[in-house]
Amino acid sequence: MKELIGSPGTVSGLVLRIGQCAFAAASVGFMVSASGFSGYTAFCYLIASMGLQMLWSFGLACLDGYALRRKRDLQNPVLVSLFVVGDWVTAMLSLAAACSSAGVIVLYAKDLKFCKAQGHDHLPCNRFEISVVLAFITWVFIAISSHMMFWILASV
Repeated sequence: MKELIGSPGTVSGLVLRIGQCAFAAASVGFMVSASGFSGYTAFCYLIASMGLQMLWSFGLACLDGYALRRKRDLQNPVLVSLFVVGDWVTAMLSLAAACSSAGVIVLYAKDLKFCKAQGHDHLPCNRFEISVVLAFITWVFIAISSHMMFWILASV
């Protein structure tokens, strides 16, 4: 079978999983460092979704590292089915969280202009925006991974 970019047990798969984990961790880091994030449900959902993504990606990165070190093949139908389901679930959760958080950011920063108003200087809008951008970058990595897993499942 032809090796696809991002296949489990390959260097590209390991790099993809490390990228997912790193950008999700950065998104959580920026959101947690912003004061007052916990007052917004969308931001709490973003943290929960990115936290789940970090755990999933870290676990699969460890599995990829193990497979590379031991020269094991991770492309059996049961394992790939698990990867497909996990990737698609985390991809949908991450996209929903990033979009809902982006909606709150647009509402406060652009529509209501809370970020520039005198009485609302306590809103760290820049940190919120950076966190949302990092969440979308995480989702792009997840989308690539879930797409590859789907094609691998179809060929296994």
